[in-house]
Amino acid sequence: MAGIGLDIMGGDYAPQVVLEGCLQALPRLADDTQLYLFGPLDILEGFFHVSDRNAGDRIRMVHAPEVISMHAPPVKALQQKRNSSIRVGMKYLAAGEIDSLASAGHSGALMVAAMQILGTVEGIDRPCAVTAFPQKSNHAHLLLDVGINHEVKPDQLAQFAILGSIYSKLIYGIDNPRVGLLNIGSEPGKGNTLYQNAFRILESHKAINFIGNLEARDFYDGIADVSVCDGFTGNIFLKQAEGMYRLLKDKGVEHPFLDQFNYEKYGGTPILGLKRNVVLGHGASSSLAIENMVLTAEKLAQIELATNIENFTSKV
Repeated sequence: MAGIGLDIMGGDYAPQVVLEGCLQALPRLADDTQLYLFGPLDILEGFFHVSDRNAGDRIRMVHAPEVISMHAPPVKALQQKRNSSIRVGMKYLAAGEIDSLASAGHSGALMVAAMQILGTVEGIDRPCAVTAFPQKSNHAHLLLDVGINHEVKPDQLAQFAILGSIYSKLIYGIDNPRVGLLNIGSEPGKGNTLYQNAFRILESHKAINFIGNLEARDFYDGIADVSVCDGFTGNIFLKQAEGMYRLLKDKGVEHPFLDQFNYEKYGGTPILGLKRNVVLGHGASSSLAIENMVLTAEKLAQIELATNIENFTSKV
């Protein structure tokens, strides 16, 4: 049995769209999976009453009366709102009452809460967000970090490479993932001091199959299985891909490959390096995106991703 937690107050269109996505996901979940919904009890009860849906035995409502807005300073908000949906959900996750937690809410608050309440696995300083991009071939290219760590140290980029390599092995079955450093040029010595120092660390790390710098224009050519960068760069790369997808759709371009860039199909991105499973969704998530975020959270629980990553990192 898996317990999946959902922050119903997270996202630009919460709670209505989040709860609608929850109901859409329910029939697609395993029969023994339970959903734990964190938010104000009056909102939860009101939704199920108005929608004329019986929550049943598979949904548990957990009262979390306080909400952290998308623009609130994360540390201060978590200190002042100890009964927020994010914090209460994270407490349940840390206690083992649920197996994964999903939220499309304040990413900064989610990460601060995760660091304070869950902690990271041994050998990892900071957790990071990973996104899979399609390639010309049929395999995925992972990029991390895509938005959490705007400022990093060179050795932390090496840690991201280890996490990405483990994730690639666990999810995609790639035995020795090729790791690239997303940079402004392919030659050694390119980039600022951070990337030059990271190159040297990655090049000498025995646990990383480093192939060198990778330019953005070559990202979709299947050269690497995993690429690493700071979260500021990664988020710009991710948002540019989202913007190009939207532009092409607006121009009437239709192709199965292009559809793989639709974030709604994936719903959320796993946060790697934490001691428990956490999924971060897009702030502008639709009910479809929420539905798929819940399914992603269930999958991570089923494969015990966080536990397996901890086991792998302990051997590096």
